[in-house]
Amino acid sequence: MTHDVVIIGGGPNGLLLSCELALAGVRPLVLERLAERATTPKANGLVGRVVQALDRRGLHERLSGGDGPPFAVPGFQFGALPLELSRLEDNPMFILPIPQRRLEELLEERALELGVEIRRGHELTALSQTADEVTAEITGPEGGYELTARFLVGADGGRSTVRKRLGIGFPGITDRGFTSRQGQVAIDPPVAVPGTGELEVPGLGRLRPATFTRTEHGMFAYGMFQPGLYRVSAVEWSPSPLEDSTSMPLDELRDAVRRVLGADLPMRVVGGVDPGLRRSAGANSRQAERYRQGRAFLVGDAAHVHSGIGGPGLNLGMQDVLNLGWKLAGEINGWAPEGLLDTYESERRPVGERVIMHTRAQMALTSPGEGITALRALLGELLTDPANIRHIAELMSGADVRYGDGDAHSMTGRWMPDLTLHTESGTTRVARLLRDARPLLLTRTNGAAKAWAGRVEEVTTPDAPAEAVLIRPDGYVAWAGEDTDGLEEALRTWFGTPG
Repeated sequence: MTHDVVIIGGGPNGLLLSCELALAGVRPLVLERLAERATTPKANGLVGRVVQALDRRGLHERLSGGDGPPFAVPGFQFGALPLELSRLEDNPMFILPIPQRRLEELLEERALELGVEIRRGHELTALSQTADEVTAEITGPEGGYELTARFLVGADGGRSTVRKRLGIGFPGITDRGFTSRQGQVAIDPPVAVPGTGELEVPGLGRLRPATFTRTEHGMFAYGMFQPGLYRVSAVEWSPSPLEDSTSMPLDELRDAVRRVLGADLPMRVVGGVDPGLRRSAGANSRQAERYRQGRAFLVGDAAHVHSGIGGPGLNLGMQDVLNLGWKLAGEINGWAPEGLLDTYESERRPVGERVIMHTRAQMALTSPGEGITALRALLGELLTDPANIRHIAELMSGADVRYGDGDAHSMTGRWMPDLTLHTESGTTRVARLLRDARPLLLTRTNGAAKAWAGRVEEVTTPDAPAEAVLIRPDGYVAWAGEDTDGLEEALRTWFGTPG
């Protein structure tokens, strides 16, 4: 049997892609190398535009455990400098706190609801392709086998086997001038200030969660998942003679925190909770030479890696997926116009470049030295201006992304706001109209896209921000106009010929 799409990697990106394809009637197969989901803590949550994007699939409620809309935080940091986001009228820095393991569990739950097949303990060993299909050699629990697919997607991380088997280069830099240690531990009062999430550290005063403390010896940060349980991180500005490890002793983390802060932080492991104690030396900033080769694609860390400062990784990778998913589905379902799949790389590669740029800049701003301290003082002055705060916030959140022609209508290529709309069926939101991952046309006059009725959902509303607004399944505006001249051309350009 030839599969529609084989996805190598069952992490958040691979699972979300499988959901996107299944919503469009495509049959994906997910192959995950690990027999069991990893217990080592990784990402602590989602930051930026992706939080709103997941709301548009009805996933925000499931992931957040509540029924409210996404929320933006009043403050954040850029390179350990404060961003007073409460000063912005339209704050783009949305967050969704959730451990990566739980995120994967819930995305897998959704994928299985949609009928996705997921095989654990199955590893890609080789692949080849023709003009019509991809052949993958797989090693599973019962031995080796071969399968074919119309397309294959590598969502298998920074050490991607897919990327290596395709022979795609991964240029960039490796900075080994610092060592990071982290773990999930309990911290008791009086250091842990009850009811606040803050830590009272001798000599430093109160530290707040999700902020960075820079010292001459390194950088300290922490987050709180539940009262008394913290994810602690200490970065030292010196290379470690030790190898990377996912099982370092707790005393090593204690010692690193003491060296960075100049104070002891009483930490202990909680029974029944994986402390996820790990050491890593330096960070990679790399980007694949190309995101596509024939019928194979790269998403997420397989396409780009960078420092985790500011939490951009899942925002970047999951939006790769949302960009690619509907385009692959269009190709498989037979309506994609020529060249649509090529827009995946042309649109997403520049976004990856900007994330690598701003994470490298942030790491530089946290490093030691009087010159850096002076630079931080100057940048701190600039970040008192709301215009500069907005520029940085939009960069970090991905709200500055605009696809395509900058000379078109001001909405074209930009994220569609989640407007409240009054329709014949009642009051709704843009986010709810995109739940099925279909193209959406908002018009003030009915019947503008009758020929595409089976492919594009048309909603007539006086609240449309233009005479016609054509919205892609990933939530970005494909076309907008104050009249319908050019609408048919846009429909053909993005969603093929009718019929």
